[in-house]
Amino acid sequence: MRPLRMRITHELLTAYDLLGKMDVLRAKRATAESMTAFHTDEYVDFLSKVTPETAEDLTFKGTRFLVGEDNPVFEGIFEFCSISAGGSIAAAHRISSGAADIAVNWAGGLHHAKKREASGFCYINDIVLGILELLRTYPRVLYIDIDCHHGDGVEEAFYSSERVMTCSFHKFGEYFPGTGTQKDRGSGKGFGYAVNIPLRDGLTDTTLREVFEPVISKIVEVFQPSAIALQCGADSLSGDKLGCFNISMHGHAHCVQFVRSLNIPFILLGGGGYTVKNAARTWTYETACALGVENDIDPKMPYNEFFEWFGPRYRLEVVEGNMEDMNLRDNSLQRIKTIALQQLSELQPAPSIALHDTPRESLVEHLGLAGHAQEDLADKLDERLAQTSRFVYKMQEPEAATDTTDSSSDYDSGDEDTRRRRSRRQTERWRKRMSILSNEWIGVPTLSHFDDGSLTANGDANGHSRNRRMFGSGLSWDLDDKVAVAQRGFEQHKAGLARRRGEFGMSNGNVFGYPGEGGGRMGEAPGLETDYVGGRDPLEDDD
Repeated sequence: MRPLRMRITHELLTAYDLLGKMDVLRAKRATAESMTAFHTDEYVDFLSKVTPETAEDLTFKGTRFLVGEDNPVFEGIFEFCSISAGGSIAAAHRISSGAADIAVNWAGGLHHAKKREASGFCYINDIVLGILELLRTYPRVLYIDIDCHHGDGVEEAFYSSERVMTCSFHKFGEYFPGTGTQKDRGSGKGFGYAVNIPLRDGLTDTTLREVFEPVISKIVEVFQPSAIALQCGADSLSGDKLGCFNISMHGHAHCVQFVRSLNIPFILLGGGGYTVKNAARTWTYETACALGVENDIDPKMPYNEFFEWFGPRYRLEVVEGNMEDMNLRDNSLQRIKTIALQQLSELQPAPSIALHDTPRESLVEHLGLAGHAQEDLADKLDERLAQTSRFVYKMQEPEAATDTTDSSSDYDSGDEDTRRRRSRRQTERWRKRMSILSNEWIGVPTLSHFDDGSLTANGDANGHSRNRRMFGSGLSWDLDDKVAVAQRGFEQHKAGLARRRGEFGMSNGNVFGYPGEGGGRMGEAPGLETDYVGGRDPLEDDD
């Protein structure tokens, strides 16, 4: 994922004289404000501040923002994210403004990043930001993902929206991120607008074309998209270090050719691709496909700065291997295609969207703050709120309950409520995450459970969760006297009232004395503090 992939691709595009056939723009870097169109303020602020030295503290011992070993902190992480996201936003703007029919950002396509968490080498989800920019102008946008991994971040972002349909062709089964079955179809208004094509190892050009063309054609017929975002992750190519498909460069590029034939404006984005020279080859050829000059490309590679990397053949090609196509077993591919087409046929015709004139400038620009020093200064109030929310609010619900310390006899003991509480405590201590490197599930401790047993923001030294209530004031309301009383002094307050009424008040087995005893007021236990908030003091005389 290093920027060297972009450098090699750029050199190949230059060597094939493709840059002169299109407008080459240097996009503005995405600002923190523009990133918060999808990501949370806390997460964007974290990326702007984190360094390898401060990562341990800012991630709360690896429990927030950057989970697992797949998303390391490196110098210039925010600059990397701003360049990648800025390119996709600018590409979407070129499409929506009518300046271009096809826009390319091979540095984008980071489809795993979540709203408040990095995942699978992806820190900022530039695809979601680009689609949001398209939605300012177009009523419906189609997202197509041919990366070997499921495009979970984009699907999750628009899971309940009927304006964005996501379609992902990916490997499924003990493979990162572990999502993307055909049962995942969206929710609410977005039900049916998430299409997943789970595939097996060894996918070839023929089998990919057999499922890609009918599914995309049916989507275009039913959904009628106004624009398309096509993620061309190169890890689905044959021989990729993390991939498991057997697709050649021409088979991969056929998806670009087919989308271009639909005559719908679209954005081309990069993504995965961990055999660098193959990713650069394929993205160069797919740029030629976007321009419609792929037949003029000489497979014999011209000399360039990285010419020796492409030996010993020095050709613009990625050939198929000798893997067995597991999708042909048990008629698996035909069954998956049939289910996908059946699901699409159940959808109603494309929803009509009422569009209004969109603002041409952001709120910051409208207020005249852009370009001033205020843009670079962090708002102190926002900083305090962000810091508070990290501790007070539970940023992410736990996903799995894994705790093998309790024996079966312990679990079976007690009533149903006890078992439910114990299960909830175990769930709060751990979350499950799959590693993109090993494709294995790993348990990630939450804030309420550390190995050293230290006191945390959401737990005590025993690892028991103590989630603070968002609006908990610590007060109790006395209906008799219509006053709010602090909970720690509520019993003493009631005892004092009972004493005034000529009754003996008891709390925890102690009888409170008359005025003057122990140096306290009536009904006040020595050494305890009673707070009254609002109303009158019930211990004062009526006159």
